[in-house]
Amino acid sequence: MTTITLVQGDITRQTADAIVNAANSSLLGGGGVDGAIHRRGGPAILAECRKLRAGHYGKGLPTGQAVATTAGDLDARWVIHTVGPRFVHGEDRSALLASCYRESLRVADELGARTVAFPAVSAGIYGWPMDDAARIAVETVRATETAVEEVRFVLFDQPAYEAFAAQLG
Repeated sequence: MTTITLVQGDITRQTADAIVNAANSSLLGGGGVDGAIHRRGGPAILAECRKLRAGHYGKGLPTGQAVATTAGDLDARWVIHTVGPRFVHGEDRSALLASCYRESLRVADELGARTVAFPAVSAGIYGWPMDDAARIAVETVRATETAVEEVRFVLFDQPAYEAFAAQLG
């Protein structure tokens, strides 16, 4: 059974087998969590992302999918990059957001990761309302069969932490 824990803080300071990056489809870094992971993790992450772009992911990583690279200088073995959907009023894209969590756990299982740290995917610059992002994240992790022993949601601020805590109830 997977244990779900919550931490308020900086995901790049976590110790875990795998840290999930809320990446953009280019895999080449960006803002928010993506930029922070690339900065703290160092050039090894970007080098592996460039190799992915030169190969199978020439057009970028599709929304809802996940792929792993080294964690570089982070205190983890791997970074699992997943591309969350942008929130669009009047369009239900929740299946894509749920897919980010399922696919990240699938990749974690393939790697043999036992501890995985997730950010609140899509809840930053992609505009997903935090309460709904928390609901989808927690429901999806609870419903996904995985060998991962601990899923740790690392929330940047108190409102995000509270939204996830409310879902764990």
